[in-house]
Order: sequence, then structure tokens, then C-alpha cells
Amino acid sequence: MLPLNPLHPRPRTLRLASGLILLTYVATHLLNHATGLVSLAAAEAGREIFVAFWRSPPATLAFYGALLLHFGLALSALYERHTLRMPPLELTRITLGFTIPLLLAFHMVQTRLAWELIAWDDTYRRITASMWSSNFSLRQLTMVVVVWLHACLGLQLAFRHRAGWRRWQSTLVALATLLPVLAFTGYLAMAREASALPVQARPPGPHDATLQRWVEIVFYTPLALLAATLTARWAQVAWARASRRLVRISYPSQTVDVPAGYSVLEASRAFGIPHMSVCGGRARCSTCRVEVLASAAPLPAPGPDEAHTLARIGAPPAVRLACQLRPTAAIEVRPLATVRSTAPAHDAWGPTAEREVVVLFADLRRWTGLSEHHLPFDLVYVLDQYFEAVGDAVREAGGIPNQFIGDSVMALFGLETDTVTAARQALAAAEAIERRMAAVNDSLAAEFRRPLDFGIGIHAGTAAVGTVGYRETRTLTAVGDAVNTASRLQELTKLLKVRLVVSEEVLRRAGRAHDDWQRHDLEIRGRQGRLAVYALPTFCNAPA
Repeated sequence: MLPLNPLHPRPRTLRLASGLILLTYVATHLLNHATGLVSLAAAEAGREIFVAFWRSPPATLAFYGALLLHFGLALSALYERHTLRMPPLELTRITLGFTIPLLLAFHMVQTRLAWELIAWDDTYRRITASMWSSNFSLRQLTMVVVVWLHACLGLQLAFRHRAGWRRWQSTLVALATLLPVLAFTGYLAMAREASALPVQARPPGPHDATLQRWVEIVFYTPLALLAATLTARWAQVAWARASRRLVRISYPSQTVDVPAGYSVLEASRAFGIPHMSVCGGRARCSTCRVEVLASAAPLPAPGPDEAHTLARIGAPPAVRLACQLRPTAAIEVRPLATVRSTAPAHDAWGPTAEREVVVLFADLRRWTGLSEHHLPFDLVYVLDQYFEAVGDAVREAGGIPNQFIGDSVMALFGLETDTVTAARQALAAAEAIERRMAAVNDSLAAEFRRPLDFGIGIHAGTAAVGTVGYRETRTLTAVGDAVNTASRLQELTKLLKVRLVVSEEVLRRAGRAHDDWQRHDLEIRGRQGRLAVYALPTFCNAPA
């Protein structure tokens, strides 16, 4: 992995850092509003703390510096974006972002700027009563919704490919919904209380004209900068087309000509070519990666963001990120992970992404001996009984039996739950499999005269989950160390002569007692280091 240089931070780092400063300001501001549910006096007391911090010189510098930097980076990103075709979520975030300065102009001038220019103390009593009497409540609500939605969408696009973010996503969504609701109801409570008190209106004077000019400056300046950026972007593309400075990009399905400066991902979007990009083209997730099959000229070297991500995933030299690669000559590429226009049912789990999952592998024993002495159609019947027993046990426990290969079954837990629940579900499924297989053996005893046995391995960890396959034949699967380890644990059941081998991680997450289980510290094939595992010959009567 490439080292980070704090003296030359990457644009995405600056964008995230400035956004987090602004989010902290907004969140603390909304929390202060929410104290209005207690009383106007409580909110004023909270405001004194808020103002003491955010109007101090260091915080003022950090806030306004972050505000200008964030807006400047947004304009820069918009200028560099050669097509406005993008996923709806990303388009919504950008639209909301450029709407914020227009909505904030009046509020910012009448509060902070009025305090700076004419020493007007913008107390909750004065501001809320003024807004209430002037019917500005709807504008206030709209402003809060737009600002908060933009911040939440920015966080979602930045971190949605991370397993930790998805693990806490439900809780974060609940908090993100609750905070603005409490803030606005707190504002309404303060406004009603303040409206019953004597009015503390600002006396008219020459400062009104000054403040109005500042409202216009704050409103029209970002609007003019946005218009100038869009015009410059349009002029750049138009000039490239007029001067025939086009670059040919060949995909497996078609060839397109785009103006020089387009990224491969922008070319895909401009011509409607399916191309996965989880992070929105920010070089964070690597899902847009392509293999460069041929190039008429040397490719531009990866920038810091792209180089960092490519190093993190250990990409070979021919692999580049489509969102960052801007070829200067004809190029032939092959997307390594594409989305489809018609998605199968399993795509309800979303695009391929890292998830925290619990993986269960079940394998049938004595299958080879059975195959030697029975007709193929008899074997199909046995497999159907086995697959039905395992599949039903997994589904009833809350998991997904997603792969049936030979006499093995792979099941996933945790796609719709947290890993604690998933670990408990996987152990419950293992117990249910044993009960169901006992019934299967009873039904087959007279015909096959020998019971079928099985082994199960269970492990928890991070895996890339998505649909893979060829054309219309696709299936949900998981890939990663957690899957490989679960498979190896299933193989260990033969060596240890037990039915179940579970990693210590699964038992820890499930909170399952394991005093009577056999503990082993083993080296797992294909995995560095030793892994603590627990084995059990039969587990229907295992301690809960």
C-alpha cells in the first residue's frame, strides 16, 4: 500500500475532511435546536456553548475554510466531469449540494454576518420569533432537509462499500432521521414560546441595505460560479469535438469515440454502456476497474487516488480504474465487473460489495461408496433428499442456500441481519440439518441399507457478495477469506472425525457456550497463522 503524504493530501481526502467539518457544525446546530423541546431558555443556554466554540477564531477558520474548500472541490469535480449521466443517487447528491448556498444565503447573512457587521445578537428568541411571524418556517424546514440529505448521501456514497458502514447502517439511518425531526420540532416549540414574548425586532437603519446587499452577494456568487463552471465545461467538450480531438475506446460489446479528457467510466455512462461504480467515481471502491487490452500510446500514470486503491487491491499492471483513467489515444478495455440491464432476483442484495457474513459449508459423506453400488437415477433421488434437508434447514434458520455443487452446499447468513444474529442462525441451521438428515436416513434405510453422514464447517468474516456467472446463468455467491476458511473447516471434519467444526469467531459472536467442545489451534491450508476452532461429534444436544 502506498504511504499517505500529509503534506499533499488527495482531493478525495480533502473533500471528505471538509465535509466532516461541515457535518459536525450542522449536527451540533441541529442538536442545539432540539433542546428547544425542553424550553427556550435551555436552547439559549446550549446556544451560548455552541457560539463560544464555533465563533472562536480557530473554529471560524476551520468552518469557513471547509465551506470554501468543499464548494471549490465540488466545482472542480463538476468541471472535470464530462458527462452528466450518472446514477440517480449521485445526481441527487450533487443537485442538493449546489442548492444549499442558495437556501443558506438569507439565513447566514441574518445571523452570523449580522453579528459580525452590526453586532446584532442572533438569539433564538429573536430569530425564531422573526421567522415565525414572517412565515419563514417552510424555508427553514426545506433548508434543513436539503443540507442534511446532502450530507447523508455524501456519507453513503463515500462509505457504502465498507463492511463496517453496512453493519451500522440501520442504526445510522435511524439517528439521521431522528435528529432533524427533533431539531425542527424544537424550533417550532421555541418559535411558539418566543412569539408570546415581547418582540425584539432589529430597529430599521442603513444596515438593512447593507445586509440586503450581502444576501444578494452570498446568493448570486455561488450561482455565478456554478454557471461559469458549466459553461467552461460545455465549451471544453464542444471545442474537443469541433477540433476532432476524439479518443476511440473499444469495449467488448461496442466502440465509441469521445472527446479527449473523458474518463473510461464517463465514456461508458455517456453511451449507456453498463459499468459498475459503487463509490461514484471517486477511486475508493475499485469496482469500476478495467483490464487494458491494448493502447495506441502510453497510458497516463495513475494519480495518487488511483495508485493508492490499485496498490490496496494488488492490481496487476494492466488493470486500471475506469473512473480515473483518461486515455489520450485509442484504447481497448474490458470491464472486470459490469452491471446488467436486466437483473436476476438475487440482485435484490445490490451490487457486488464487501459484507460481513457467516458462511456454512455442508458436505455429504459416504457418497463415493454409494455411487459405486447404485444407479445414477437413484443417486439423483438421494441428492434431492439431501439438498432439500439442508436447504430447508438453512432457510428456516434465516440463511440463504446459494450454491449446490456435487454433494456440497454453501449457505450465507448475515445479508439481512447483523453478524451476531447471523452466527446464531448458522448454528441453528447446523442443528436443524442434523435433525433433518436423521429423518432422511430413516426414509432411505430400507432401500440403501447404509446411513448417510455429513460434515459442516462454519466461519465468519468479510467476503465480496454478488452475482456471478455467464450471460443468463448467474447465481448469488460470496468470495473471500471467510468463504475459503469455512470450506477448509468442513474438510477438517473428516480429519477430526466429527460432524461440526466452527471457528472461535462464530461462537464468540453467537455468545454460544463451548466448554464441552473440542478446541484445536490449527493451521488452515491456504491461510497464514493458526486458527482456534471448536469441534463437536454431534450437536443436537450441545450446550446452548
